[in-house]
Order: sequence, then C-alpha cells, then structure tokens
Amino acid sequence: MSGNIELLSESLASARSENRAALIAYLPAGFPTTDSGIAAMKAVFDGGADILEVGLPHSDPVLDGPVIQTADDIALKGGVKIADVMRTVREVHAATGKPVLVMTYWNPIDRYGVERFTAELAEAGGAGCILPDLPVQESAVWREHAEKHRLATVFVVAPSSKDERLAKITAVGSGFVYAASLMGVTGTRQSVGLQAQDLVERTKATTALPVCVGLGVSNAAQAAEVAGFADGVIVGSAFVKALLDAPDEAAGAEAVRALAGELAAGVRKR
Repeated sequence: MSGNIELLSESLASARSENRAALIAYLPAGFPTTDSGIAAMKAVFDGGADILEVGLPHSDPVLDGPVIQTADDIALKGGVKIADVMRTVREVHAATGKPVLVMTYWNPIDRYGVERFTAELAEAGGAGCILPDLPVQESAVWREHAEKHRLATVFVVAPSSKDERLAKITAVGSGFVYAASLMGVTGTRQSVGLQAQDLVERTKATTALPVCVGLGVSNAAQAAEVAGFADGVIVGSAFVKALLDAPDEAAGAEAVRALAGELAAGVRKR
C-alpha cells in the first residue's frame, strides 16, 4: 500500500480553491493515552482541521517548548512506542479520510530503520513526515524510501535561513514547506509577527510548494493574520494545552474540537 501524498496535496489545493488557508493541527501520539489521543485527534478533525500532524514523542525534543515537552513526557511514561504512533495514524486516517502526517526527530527513525518506518507509515495511510532536524544534505536515503512509498518529505525553514539555503531545501522537499514563524521553541505567542510573512515571501520565491506557518499561533485572530499570507496555519501547543488543562478525557476532546472550530473560522477570515 502506498502513502497519501496526493491526499495531502489535494487538501491544500482545496483550501486554496476556497480562498483560505488550510488548518493544520498537531497532537502527540500516546497523549494522554493512545486511545484518548486518537479520540482527541478525531475531535480536531470534527472541529474543522484539514490536516493533522501526529507527533512521535521524544525524550529530548529540542525544538519543543514546555507544553509539548510535558505532553511528550506523559506519553513516554505511558510507554508509547512507534507501533502506537502507526496505530494512531491508521485509526485517525481511516475514521476521517483526512491527511495525517508524522512529525518526528530523526533519531527514532534512524534507530527503527528508514525502510521499515516508511513502509509502515505508508501502510497505515500516512501522508508523509515532517523532519525538523534532518539536514537536507543528509536526507537522500530518507527521500528515496519516502518517494518509493508515496510519502511527503516536509522540511522546516526558519527566519535565519538565507535565500540560497531556502532554495536548496525547497528543491528536494515535497507536500509543503513548514515555515517556523520565529527563532526559538514551540509555544503560544502574543504575536506571530512580520518575520513569518517575510519568510513565507522568500520561501515562495523559490518554490511552487505550499508554505505553511507554525510556531506561536493559538487563537482565531492569529490564525486569520497568518492565513493572510500563508497557505496553511499550523497549531500545536494550543491544542496540547487544551488537553492538558481539561479535567478528563471527554472534556479534553470537546476542548480541542471547540478550539479547532474557532481556528477554522479564523483561517477563513483572511
């Protein structure tokens, strides 16, 4: 079975045809448990998300702020494994028919085996992988297997990326480009700022791929602001915080459904 890179591209194109940005949500697998995490992810789609990133919890998530680190700790203490991540992708995609990617640091894939990981992700119906710490110049083996299994390879660009570097990254990525709105770790921010808009414009000058912005968006107003210049708005910490703050799993699912609804309205107000 092959992956769902086409479904991902169709979802982004469909949002563009409606003159809006796509809403891309992030939640880690195994948080609070694998089962309740799957329920929360389905609720996010119910609320209006277009695309989902399933985080593969990591013991040293260097790019993640305290909210996602806390969720990763809970998932790891609960014993989450790569098999649980694959099950999460499979069940959420099967239930919703929507594109589901995995966001992961490189080390777990390297230890698991690139061929095994890509084959299992494709078999689960995954659309691809976001790889924030895999250098483009070291990505050839990953990309060979990802292409074989019809999986997108999404690289992350940052405001510090020079134009020449952006061109090298976007030349070999697929699906979309993940533009980090600011230097630093994930987390909600008061403002998403001008750095993100400048980065999107510079990235778009190098590629026809959609450019989606993450890091810092937490409410409908910020989603609308980013939707004014980006093809997709990526929200992670705000969803994780909604689950962390909920008194129980049912309330958590309802909280993320409601937040997705507010953000989905925001990306339509660009």
